[in-house]
Amino acid sequence: MSRLRVTEIFFSLQGETRTVGLPTVFVRLTGCPLRCGYCDTAYAFSGGNNMTIPEILQQVASFNPRYVTVTGGEPLAQKPCIDLLKELCDQGYEVSLETSGALDVSAVDPRVIKVIDIKTPGSKESSKNYLENLSHLLPKDQIKFVICDRKDYEWSRDFLTQYQLEKQCEVLFSPSYQEQPAGELADWILKDRLPVRMQIQLHKYLWGDAPGR
Repeated sequence: MSRLRVTEIFFSLQGETRTVGLPTVFVRLTGCPLRCGYCDTAYAFSGGNNMTIPEILQQVASFNPRYVTVTGGEPLAQKPCIDLLKELCDQGYEVSLETSGALDVSAVDPRVIKVIDIKTPGSKESSKNYLENLSHLLPKDQIKFVICDRKDYEWSRDFLTQYQLEKQCEVLFSPSYQEQPAGELADWILKDRLPVRMQIQLHKYLWGDAPGR
């Protein structure tokens, strides 16, 4: 039976994306091949507990949620994640996947809402962007840029224009926490009239860097 290495399963408010503010169960899988400069979940790089998919489903069900987010680390680094996503959808949850954008998403169940990062130069991992993923976007999916500074903003703006991402799905611009002032990023978006959704990390403003939030 397939097993996954799980860092934590917890119930909280969604801090980002289209369902921001809604009570959500998070399944945080262990491990990540990237080392982004702004990473706030380095504790998920190693450790965790081996769990079967039925064990994960049982723990998720104990919260009686509507929304479930599978995150990491990088969840797709573990191959059984694909099966977990399908099983969660089969249980009737609204399921989202938060992925770094460095690994192939083509096998992800189409019922899953894919939230795919495009790594900016400020992340120090922009060379890892797997651009073939753009061909697998569905209208309900979301692309996210974490903006570290003005150069990141301009790079992201140009990337948005080059690939016309807003015609494929919703695009999110998010300031790197405690690095890029949120108000400044908002001003840039308004000045350039970008077709993006500005977002902040709600959970950071509520609970700071506390794990399991």
